[in-house]
Amino acid sequence: MEGRVKIALVGAGMFGGDVHMRAYADLQRFGIGAQLARVGLDKWTRDLAPIEFELVAIATKSETSAQRAQKSYKELTGKAPKTYFGKTPWLDILKDVKDLDVMAVATPDNLHTEVILAALKNGTHVITEKPMCLNIHEADQIVELAKKKNLIVSVDMHKRYDPDHLRIRDDIKNRIGAPLYGTAYLEEPLEVSTSTFKWAEQSDPFSYVGPHWVDLIWHYYKSKPLSLTAVGQKRRLIRNNINAYDAVQVRVDFDNGMSINFHNNWITPPDFEGPVNQGHEIVGADGKVESDQQYRGFRWWNKGGGSRTSNNHFTRDIARPDGSKAYIGYGVDSLTVGMAAVCRRKFSREKREQLADIYPTAEDGRIVVAIVHAAGIVRDLNFKYMQEGRGAPVTARFDKDGIAIVDPLGKIERIYAKPL
Repeated sequence: MEGRVKIALVGAGMFGGDVHMRAYADLQRFGIGAQLARVGLDKWTRDLAPIEFELVAIATKSETSAQRAQKSYKELTGKAPKTYFGKTPWLDILKDVKDLDVMAVATPDNLHTEVILAALKNGTHVITEKPMCLNIHEADQIVELAKKKNLIVSVDMHKRYDPDHLRIRDDIKNRIGAPLYGTAYLEEPLEVSTSTFKWAEQSDPFSYVGPHWVDLIWHYYKSKPLSLTAVGQKRRLIRNNINAYDAVQVRVDFDNGMSINFHNNWITPPDFEGPVNQGHEIVGADGKVESDQQYRGFRWWNKGGGSRTSNNHFTRDIARPDGSKAYIGYGVDSLTVGMAAVCRRKFSREKREQLADIYPTAEDGRIVVAIVHAAGIVRDLNFKYMQEGRGAPVTARFDKDGIAIVDPLGKIERIYAKPL
């Protein structure tokens, strides 16, 4: 199996310019074979080993950031992808690169849909950051077009590939019995919402990082939502003249009887000892599992640096004899499975449905988007009522007729008219 996979990266900020770029640099230098055993796809190692990968384009909003990303990639590989910039640079890429295989999407959350649909219409596979999009109707467009074109849309849901989570999925989940309730939390640093991202007002902490945990629970149990409620608070970011939620809490009730609380914020002070605070726990009928993804027992402190912790499982450098560094971890694994699916689709002509169990699909992403979409509406209504001193009575209901927003102080509004 020989050939080349051409990749374009749209968005080179915090995640695109680090995890995506370094993962594609290693693919370009050494291929995909070395990564496959980490994700249980080692049976394809010999088949996929000869395939070459090339990042042919990097696109960002500004010329300066595009050139900076190009320089970084050249330092990693010795190769300089062509740069694109502007409001819709992906359209220029699709126009110029007629045989583009993969569009990697690492733009702000609210811009995912436009890039994904343009790629799919062009006959190009997609690897996208989470959430796939923010609106269930847009999710349907993506799913339907990917199915029609027989193309891969892989969503970067890297929590699935954390080794602790794999142990829970394959072993501990079965030991603790039927799930009853649980909590999942991910708390981001203040700098994310105040300086790293300029689009905090177009998003919220649950929409931004909550999808990782929603997808993980979906991945564990394949149980669909029945109802949810959501609340949010605005106290800290308004001090920076940013009209965005500091924190959001969402409780989802699933059709297997479990109830999961998702807690997210992006206002953690810079003095916190880790990059983020994150973890989850699930109580079952016969036991409980607790998994702390922030503090895994690795801690150090030094003069002037305080006490610090690090997650060495997400991504890490492995020194090579020549002084360069390989890049591995579950953050890369999630991109590897999507690229493996693209390779099988392109070179082995396997159909989407034959590959659906090896990567986080658009159909998986649709479930997450439904929860994010409904939670956003419920959160805003409850925030309004809380400000008026009337409590937080609004919920969302998922049933055979779709999604309904149930507002006891207003009316029932159906926002989606198809079952999940």
